[in-house]
Amino acid sequence: MRRIEWLKLPVIVAMAAMLGGCAGPGVKVDGNIGVIDPQRIFTDTNAGKKAKDTLSSFSKNRQALMELDEKELRRMEEDFVKQASVLSPTAKRDREEQFRRRMQEYQQKVTELNREVQEKQKDVLEAFRDKVEVVVAKVAKRLGVHVVVDKSKGGPTLYHEESLDISNQVIEEFNREYP
Repeated sequence: MRRIEWLKLPVIVAMAAMLGGCAGPGVKVDGNIGVIDPQRIFTDTNAGKKAKDTLSSFSKNRQALMELDEKELRRMEEDFVKQASVLSPTAKRDREEQFRRRMQEYQQKVTELNREVQEKQKDVLEAFRDKVEVVVAKVAKRLGVHVVVDKSKGGPTLYHEESLDISNQVIEEFNREYP
């Protein structure tokens, strides 16, 4: 119970500051709040769909490279099994060593390609988020909203009135600006 109270304290302090603590004595601060669903903005905008397609294409390309290497490794393994009975002990060791080296190269390549995919995701999503921030600010100003909060699952918003959701307006504006 104490832990929950401590977690609430920063939220209470922030809300108090936002609603009047920073404005000085005797000054009333009116604030309108809006909420957005970033996931919906990503899936329902043209630019979000393009970003998703870009990521999907990039991932599929990397996956195809991995599948080629996997096929080569399987072929090497099958060849070794077929020829194992006729190979000399030295030839067997050489083939096994060659296969081990090739497997290590494959594993390093998998790690590198996964890193590339993660970097691409990060870059694409950051660029998309930058655009979202600009469009959200534009819509918020037009609607007279002073604060916009993320309502994602597991995010900071536990409850909101549906009338505060400006996601539809953001999606419409986003599609106009980034067709």
